[in-house]
Amino acid sequence: MVRVYPAVVHKDEDGFWLEFPDLSGCFTDGDNIEELMNNAEEALGTYLAVKLENKEHLPQASDISKIKKSQGDITTYVSADVNKYHKDTKAVKKMISIPSWLAKAAEEKSISLSKVLQEALLEKIS
Repeated sequence: MVRVYPAVVHKDEDGFWLEFPDLSGCFTDGDNIEELMNNAEEALGTYLAVKLENKEHLPQASDISKIKKSQGDITTYVSADVNKYHKDTKAVKKMISIPSWLAKAAEEKSISLSKVLQEALLEKIS
């Protein structure tokens, strides 16, 4: 499940730091932009994964054009695949039933039922 949130990038004498206005307490830093953006993806993914593991609602992402920033700051988007940051990723088997016509149609299109179910469940719980 990929999530995208707006962020504000600040520059100071030590390098760069970034904050997510929609995610209280979620911020990171880096010596350069490349390091900052790598750290931002990890910070976002970890923050959201912990929220989901604690059964907390994920905040809606703000409209980037409405984010207040100081002169010299930059607004940008950061994305993260939240699945990559969950702690317990062991797969478990679950029995499901679907109509045979639907199973055949999915098979003909090489659609992974497991993947579709995971994506749908993640969408429902977030």
